[in-house]
Parts: sequence; structure tokens; C-alpha cells
Amino acid sequence: MLRCIQLGEKGLGSTAPNPMVGCVIVYQDKIIGEGYTSPYGEAHAEVNAINSVQNKTLLPKSTLYVTLEPCSHFGKTPPCADLIAKYKIPEVVIGLKDPHNKVAGKGIEKLKTSGCNVIVGVLAVECQLHHKRFLSFQEKKRPYIILKWAETQDGFIAPDKSLRKNSPEPFWITNPHSKQLVHQWRSQEQAILVGTNTVLEDNPKLTTRNWKGKNPVRVIMDKSLRIPTEFHVLDKSVKTIILTETKEKSKYLNGLDYEIIDFSAPLASQICKTFHKQNITSILVEGGAQTLQTFIDENLWDEARVFTGSSTFSKGVLAPRMQGIPVSRNKIVSDTLSIYRND
Repeated sequence: MLRCIQLGEKGLGSTAPNPMVGCVIVYQDKIIGEGYTSPYGEAHAEVNAINSVQNKTLLPKSTLYVTLEPCSHFGKTPPCADLIAKYKIPEVVIGLKDPHNKVAGKGIEKLKTSGCNVIVGVLAVECQLHHKRFLSFQEKKRPYIILKWAETQDGFIAPDKSLRKNSPEPFWITNPHSKQLVHQWRSQEQAILVGTNTVLEDNPKLTTRNWKGKNPVRVIMDKSLRIPTEFHVLDKSVKTIILTETKEKSKYLNGLDYEIIDFSAPLASQICKTFHKQNITSILVEGGAQTLQTFIDENLWDEARVFTGSSTFSKGVLAPRMQGIPVSRNKIVSDTLSIYRND
């Protein structure tokens, strides 16, 4: 099952909104097949694992291990439970029951009906952590939310305007190694979210330029559509959603998506509902301080990844305030990365 989890990680960033499942097939204590979920719309882990077995005559004498209950319904691909039954695999070991209402035990029942011996709950805690994005979406009806920011030694997230240049551009607190890591994170999540002030001050691109991988969906909070059209986030190079209060569609730009939210009401919960409707299972919230604090205050976050750089500002925008003790701290050359979990 640990090997299944290892394999499943290979799908991080490409399988969503499907879960990143890993699957291993064992014959006489030897792995004869492996697979993980292909990019969304393509083959599931069980299909890839079965297809990788060179000698299919061994399957009726083998055990299949999988991190999540095999599907039992027709979606973009046929049911995996049917395929397992077709090859008469006699034993299936499952990490977690699938909470999705189209599966939710039906795959297990289908396997048992076909004559499989089914074991559920092996390394369940580890599988829950592995499938955290999918489980949050299915059980909490919201995306998995990761907060990320960088702060100075004296607790500022952005400098005072007097320290900035006249033209809007990012002001780096962290080193290039941390920057590259953030771009890797962007490639792993479905969406990235920032507020209006961050865009106006930094003119960010919010892409994965320093890492090989797909760009996340850009989500920009812009209540009154104040962001100038020449800014990077409106260049239409990446799918972009604007969260706004402006209902006048003549002000909308072609090629961008717009969602109406009420900026006078709690924002984080509205954003979560919008993302759930959009079938987005994970968000990386990158700023600014006000946007991050909104998620903290509404207690709608799962992880916080906080960089502390080596510089000081003395004055500027204070970093978000959050309770808790980091579960880990790591040095990235001159920076410190602290990880918090909201359990």
C-alpha cells in the first residue's frame, strides 16, 4: 500500500478533479503490475496497473492493492470494478472507501458479488493524507485550501510604498530556491488565488515559469474591476476567473470568466462555494495579507506554508496573524519554511 501511495503521487497536478490513485498487483509476493491515475479523462490507476502485467494468466492468482475504492460507474472511463472482475482477480486490498456518492461502497459490493475477497482500511490514515484534496472536496464540499506567504524577519509581508519602485512589480522577500519551490506548488494545485491589491502592487503572472508543469487556474478578486487590462493576470494566456461585485457585463473582457460574489459578506465561504461549483478541488492562496487573513478568520484553510526570509522592512504591510505551532520547519538556503496544518 505504501508503494501504491508512492505511485499515486505521480498524478499530483494532472488528475484533478479525479483522485490521484495508486495501484499495485502482486503475485506470490512479487509486484507484477503497477499503475497510477492518468491525466483527467484518461485511464484510472487499476486499468494502468492491469495493462502493465505482461502475463495476464497470473491475474486470477494475484492480489490487487489500491489506495481508493475502485469505481463502479461509467464516467469518462468504464468502471474499474468491472475490469477487476473480468480478469478474475481474487483478492483486492483497499486503503479507503470512496466517499463520492456515485461510488460510496458500490465498488466494494460489486467486487464482492463477483467473488472477490475484499479488505478495506489498510494504511487508512496514510491514504487519507494522500487523498486530502479529493476528500476535502467530497466530504467538506469545498476545495483543499493551502495558504502561502513570505514574511520578513520583523513580520512584514510587503514593504512600505516608499521602498517600492514606481512601476508595479514583485518585491522578493525569499531567495530563488524558494521561488522555484512555489512554482512547483503551483503546478500541483488546480487554482491560485490573489486579491486586487496584490495584483496592483506586484503585477504578478501567477504561472509556473520556473517549474515544468501545468499552470493553475488564476482566480483574481477584483470587486470593482480596477485592474488595468494590460496587467499580466488579464492576458488570457491561462484560464482566469475574476471574482467581482460588478454585474455590468459590458465591463467584462472576452476570454475571461466572471463570478459574482458579495464583498460585504464573509468572502472565504463564498469563494469555497464558487470553487466547488467550478469542480476545483484545491486552491493555493498566495495573497495578499487581507485575503489570507479572510481565510484564517473564517477558519477555512487546511495548510499554511510560510517562508521567513533574511531581510527586514521596519515598516510596511504586516503578515497575517495565525495561531498554531508548525508541524515542520526546514531551511531553504537563507530562508526558513514553516508548515502549519489546520486539523
